[in-house]
Amino acid sequence: MPLNTIALELVPPNLDRGADHARAEGAKVLRLAEQVGMSDRIGHVMIPGMIDEDDDRPVAMTPKFDVLDFWSLISPELPGVRGLCTQVTPFLQPTLLRERITRLSAGGFDGMIFVGVPRTMNDGDGSGIAPVEALSEFCDLVDHRGSILIPTRDNERERFRFKCDAGATFAMTQLLYSDTIVDFLTDFARTSDHRPDVLLSFGFVPSLEERNGLIRWLIQDPGNDAVRAEQALVGTLARSETGTRQRLMLDLYQRVIDGVGQLGFPMSVHFESPYGITAAAFDTFARMLDYWSPDGHGETLLSR
Repeated sequence: MPLNTIALELVPPNLDRGADHARAEGAKVLRLAEQVGMSDRIGHVMIPGMIDEDDDRPVAMTPKFDVLDFWSLISPELPGVRGLCTQVTPFLQPTLLRERITRLSAGGFDGMIFVGVPRTMNDGDGSGIAPVEALSEFCDLVDHRGSILIPTRDNERERFRFKCDAGATFAMTQLLYSDTIVDFLTDFARTSDHRPDVLLSFGFVPSLEERNGLIRWLIQDPGNDAVRAEQALVGTLARSETGTRQRLMLDLYQRVIDGVGQLGFPMSVHFESPYGITAAAFDTFARMLDYWSPDGHGETLLSR
């Protein structure tokens, strides 16, 4: 069955802030969701497994709560919400990785997105297994097995087909700041019978991005003109007033939803606020859901 969900990403907080702060993050989600009428609509929290990345990361990486520990603290604050997560596979030997996935499944995670090494490492590094191997290796442990989909990346169609052949049941896109995903999935639908669930990812861009550049760093792909155009939109969003920012994001959301919605892929949405969840982010997400939502509350023709 498709996930058919609205997923909200929550990055595990710093360990030194303690368990009370982690619980407060769950309560904050509920409070902000209630303010915009989303309290009963979030189906999943997506918790990324954080690992050290490139030294030039604009916001320094500090020790974070483990995914499962963080989930155990916030889930009581979010009744009815289930978990999704990313799981890095190359740094755990297969036996330990199987134990880890078993614990995650038993702990309330409906799906896992298997990811590989950071950009500074080479494919094949580490003592574990590649994400594509994990898709088939752990099909007996988790029904919803995901991969990351980056529609602007070279040779992504072949990568995605390979992952689907290996057992991927859903894909979570990289943050979308163009409608390139529409052309990508249109082409993929013409050449493949696979129709995995697609979590379309949209990220709130605050004015803080103009100074820090975290989102532009997250989506970087040096030498890729398509990504440069997306980074330019991120910069425009960061410099815009609230009304303009929301209008630009809603326009993008409408174009993506209208385009992908005609292709036969089950659609879910994944919302992210890379600088932390805020009232402004929730207000923007709620306006986007007014247009289309997996729960059928939107106004677009796709949901009628």
